Amino acid sequence: MNVLASKGQLRASFLRWALVTVPACLLLGFMAGQIGGGPGSLWFQSLTKPDIFPEPKWFGIVWTILYAMIGFAVALICAAWGARGRTAALIVFVLHFLLQLSWTPVFFGAYQMTIALYVLVGVVVTLLLVMALFWRVRRLAALLLIPYLAWVCFASVLNYQFLELNPDADGVDPTQAVQRIEF
Repeated sequence: MNVLASKGQLRASFLRWALVTVPACLLLGFMAGQIGGGPGSLWFQSLTKPDIFPEPKWFGIVWTILYAMIGFAVALICAAWGARGRTAALIVFVLHFLLQLSWTPVFFGAYQMTIALYVLVGVVVTLLLVMALFWRVRRLAALLLIPYLAWVCFASVLNYQFLELNPDADGVDPTQAVQRIEF
């Protein structure tokens, strides 16, 4: 027999990885979403919303599903021991994911809609690279990322429309607080 592992062993490896990667993606996504106040912040509430802006509840629902799918895709790659390109795929994914997680602090925390749009362009480009690398290792892993790509493209259009409708709010701290120190 010329097989390194049985199908049962491969399934068990995937499940063990999924028990780590899915919660990790969900937790990191949740933590990034808490930075900057999010859609409940005064700054965001004061913005003119584009017509395509969905109800805020949908963002939590969609991102939860997407982070779970991302976690499963990563688990498939992690479980592909010895697969050619596995390490490169995981390294590029980690860099991509860090970039993706930075969008919320840039948009909601720093009020930088233009920079956030550039971040999203980088997210789309790196996601396409991740998908190509995942495809070489496990095709199903790349296919699991298609809804994520669609959502990130939608988010890019949404970010652009926010910027177009609110050019004066880009980079403006809503508190405009001034601290005065007298000696």
